[in-house]
Amino acid sequence: MAMYNDKVIDHFMNPHNVGEIEDASGIGTFGSPVCGDMMQMSIKVDDNGIITDAKFKTYGCGSAIASSSIATDMIIGKTCEEALKVTNDDVLRELGGLPSVKVHCSILSEQSIKAAIYDYAQKNGLEFEGLKDFDPNAEDHDESCELSDDEL
Repeated sequence: MAMYNDKVIDHFMNPHNVGEIEDASGIGTFGSPVCGDMMQMSIKVDDNGIITDAKFKTYGCGSAIASSSIATDMIIGKTCEEALKVTNDDVLRELGGLPSVKVHCSILSEQSIKAAIYDYAQKNGLEFEGLKDFDPNAEDHDESCELSDDEL
């Protein structure tokens, strides 16, 4: 059985920034068809390019919810370019780690941030260096989310 630290459990049991921003500047969805985990992130960006709010809706396991929760905390107050620098490793570090079979959840949160900022950029005719290699139509085919025989 996977063991979770107190911070991961807290973000799962009491997630921050749940929901959807009604007049969002950008909305991005990213998911893994293999696992069934889906993450939607909505952001509000002010006139200075600062992310003033971020909310998420996640369909998935506790690790996916905790990753989404902490990722929204991490990008609020940052510029889009700064938020694009948040990696899954940063999310893992901030959470204090996840079991290796759940690392893909942190990747979902990184990709959801990029997808939301991509949507914002598209709507406003903006380009961000941090999006130059981002493909909004890519799907995460990470097989690591399938249970291994010893977990069944």
